[in-house]
Amino acid sequence: MNFESFASPAFFENPYPLYDQIRNAGALLPLGPNIFVTGQFTVIDALLRDRRMGKTYLQSVQARYGEAATQDPVFQALSRTFLMMNPPAHTRLRALLMQAFNRKQVEGLREIVEATTQGLLDRIGDKLGDNPEFDLIADFALPLPVEIICRLLNIPAADGVALGTAASRLASALDLAPLNATQLAAANEAALELEAYFQRVVAQRRAHPGEDLISSLLGAEDNGATLSEAEIISNVILLFVAGHETTSNMIGNSMIALFRAPAELARLKAQLSDTAAVSQAVAECLRYDGAVQMVVRTAFEEVAVADVTVPRGSIVFMLIGAANRDPAVYSDPDRLDLSRDAVPSLAFGGGIHYCLGTRLATLELESAIAGVLTRFPALHPVDLDQLSWHRRNNLRGVATLKVRAR
Repeated sequence: MNFESFASPAFFENPYPLYDQIRNAGALLPLGPNIFVTGQFTVIDALLRDRRMGKTYLQSVQARYGEAATQDPVFQALSRTFLMMNPPAHTRLRALLMQAFNRKQVEGLREIVEATTQGLLDRIGDKLGDNPEFDLIADFALPLPVEIICRLLNIPAADGVALGTAASRLASALDLAPLNATQLAAANEAALELEAYFQRVVAQRRAHPGEDLISSLLGAEDNGATLSEAEIISNVILLFVAGHETTSNMIGNSMIALFRAPAELARLKAQLSDTAAVSQAVAECLRYDGAVQMVVRTAFEEVAVADVTVPRGSIVFMLIGAANRDPAVYSDPDRLDLSRDAVPSLAFGGGIHYCLGTRLATLELESAIAGVLTRFPALHPVDLDQLSWHRRNNLRGVATLKVRAR
């Protein structure tokens, strides 16, 4: 097993056969000196909750790219996000960011999410005319989270496309397999582009605060602690990276899974007015083929788990996608079952790094899937055998998904 195993065309098309091999081979498999991979649910769940496992992001960058690369703009930008931090820095940043992402405030976004969803579906309906075919990704799944984030930040929706593209280039640096020189240069350029843009926005909001998320972050305070400008900029960039591509990929993955399971799709169509049924369907789609496929942690101390020992200083790549198909936890895990009432999946992680945007992402997914199936009840794919999956091993999704509305 090596890094190249996660960069083959077969893996991008369908990673689950490799996940099965990794999970069946044992709790921990070596990928390199002091670098391991695991795909077992109980191991990953335990390690995500263990405070002895933490983030050493720049150390993992150094292990894959060399020491000089740790100073690259993209890796420096990501290292300043709370996602890559440990307590107490992580605790301070998360507490401040939670002020903008608590349940009450996210629930207040429901109207915005629904309006954005319906607006996009109206646009699709208006342009269909005699041609019932459209691209579910380009026309719906990609613009939906971008437009919502732009509204949250109160920035022009017209800027969202360029910012989303830059966010995707930056996110490629989170892949397990190292980027080549061209890809790394593009990721560095994207980081500088995003930082420059949000530096201007933060300066504007500092002078003229409003009701948007950036203004909230500028005013956030916890026991006298506030966010620095660099922290605000880096974490707003993280919001774009985490909230844009993961959600759009998940809309596409969910629809592909449903198209491939017509009986389950029919079941969901009959229950679209039942919010609990829609929520359960989204939860199962997240388990079945989640957008986020892996996370990484480092052992600060020696950790014993599942009859194996993680040596101190080891880097562990945790295959969320494999854990969510673990037959030791889920019966018939390779089958999409919208009535499944089982152990919650690890789609949003676990422990202190549990996804801050879970409520917003879930709200978007529920609105998107229920909305598109309600508006276009006869929706069906053009060709599920010719899908073009992104060449990414940490974020799974398709580049296009051609569908017919009738």
